[in-house]
Amino acid sequence: MTSKINPEASTPATAAPKNGKRKRALTIVAAVVIIGGIAWLAYYFLYARWHQDTDDAYVQGNVVSIVPQTSGTVISIDADDGMKVEAGQALVHLDANDAQVAYDQSVANLAGTVRQVRGLYSTVDTGQAQIRAREVAVAQARADVSRRSGLVASGAVSSEELAHARDLLASAEAALSGSRGDLSRSRALVDATTLAKQPQVQVAASQLRQAYLNLQRSAIVAPVSGYVAKRQVQLGQRVQPGATLMTIVPLEQVWVEANFKETQLGHMRIGQPVEVHSDLYGGDVEYNGKVASLGLGTGSAFSLLPAQNASGNWIKIVQRVPVRIELDPKQLAEHPLRLGLSMSVDVAVRNQEGPSLAVARKIVKPVLTTLAYQKQLNDADALITQIIERNLPASARN
Repeated sequence: MTSKINPEASTPATAAPKNGKRKRALTIVAAVVIIGGIAWLAYYFLYARWHQDTDDAYVQGNVVSIVPQTSGTVISIDADDGMKVEAGQALVHLDANDAQVAYDQSVANLAGTVRQVRGLYSTVDTGQAQIRAREVAVAQARADVSRRSGLVASGAVSSEELAHARDLLASAEAALSGSRGDLSRSRALVDATTLAKQPQVQVAASQLRQAYLNLQRSAIVAPVSGYVAKRQVQLGQRVQPGATLMTIVPLEQVWVEANFKETQLGHMRIGQPVEVHSDLYGGDVEYNGKVASLGLGTGSAFSLLPAQNASGNWIKIVQRVPVRIELDPKQLAEHPLRLGLSMSVDVAVRNQEGPSLAVARKIVKPVLTTLAYQKQLNDADALITQIIERNLPASARN
């Protein structure tokens, strides 16, 4: 007798294990989702909400233009793209023949003026001596008139002789008056001043100073230390004042300009710490910086053609505001950056004690300055002093 097996009898037994596995899988997925959500919430509340980041950030810096202060023909180029130069170093030389001629003429003019002014001082001394002599002559003539006046009545002296004595007295008095006028005019040119401060000498010194500066400016120097970039000048080129010959970039003074969305600026303050990464070095190099300033307008507000949002087809676009970030100079020296490089910026906004706008403060020193041209003026003043002393009398020099 053959037995029959019912296939429907085994279905509940096999379905139960399958439903159990599905429930366990769903439970695991739900647990993963819940744990992930909790982790994300913890990450957001503990870290993410206190950080604002952007990839719309680039390296900016000072670009110093090298321009001539006088016109001339380029006869020498001493620096090229990529070269490191120091402040005061000559970069371009112009033909200085005309400036040299003008300088030589100014030197001779100052020397001649000093000697002429020395003559004015001598004229004063001579005038004083002449007045003393005139005063003696007047006193003698007055005495002669007085003696003859008493002798006319007795007939010892004729009236004609008395009249002649009176004429001599008038002539002596007129000569004395003229000498005093000449002395007054001479004194007006030299009174209350030294030879070096006398106006004529000052004019000649100013002309020499200008001629000396023009001669020195035929050598165009670097106002700051940095690296030469974008050389445009060519040998033999005729250049005019104000024309850009090349530029210098001081790479130790670069900063990062990060363009944050306007919705990211609510908790951003000056002085907050910043982590910066460069695409040049990747994640291996991290720069530590701080927020230096928040932009006072969006990029569109300062564009050449600002947007006109009063039109009927207006579409709202989230605007971006530039934020300036200062970098650590030591890190910049170890890992130099170039202008225009892309950067990634992360600002920690937890500490909000700093201001959102810069606070007014007393300016102690300029933001940027150069002393490269001061030496030229000092040398010109030293040269003027030397020429004046060389044209003084030997007794005055000693």
